[in-house]
Amino acid sequence: MNWILLIIGGLFEVGFTTCLGKAKETTGTTSTLWMVGFFVCLTLSMQLLYMATKTLPLGTAYAVWTGIGAVGTVIIGIFFLKSPPIFGACFL
Repeated sequence: MNWILLIIGGLFEVGFTTCLGKAKETTGTTSTLWMVGFFVCLTLSMQLLYMATKTLPLGTAYAVWTGIGAVGTVIIGIFFLKSPPIFGACFL
């Protein structure tokens, strides 16, 4: 069960990074709504990570949570936010 909570928490991490990126691109009420989404996703993500670490090792849980967030954010950025894929940049 805690692995499921951890995976869902990682997906909420993707949600809060996506909301943060969209809030940066917008202004006014739209930006405020994206920031509300950011704080909701952040809170849920952290709570689920906390719950998962009650039985899972902290290092393992954090690595999985961060990995889901990093890969998910890149995928969302490329396919939905039109971010340029810069895969070669990590080898410079």
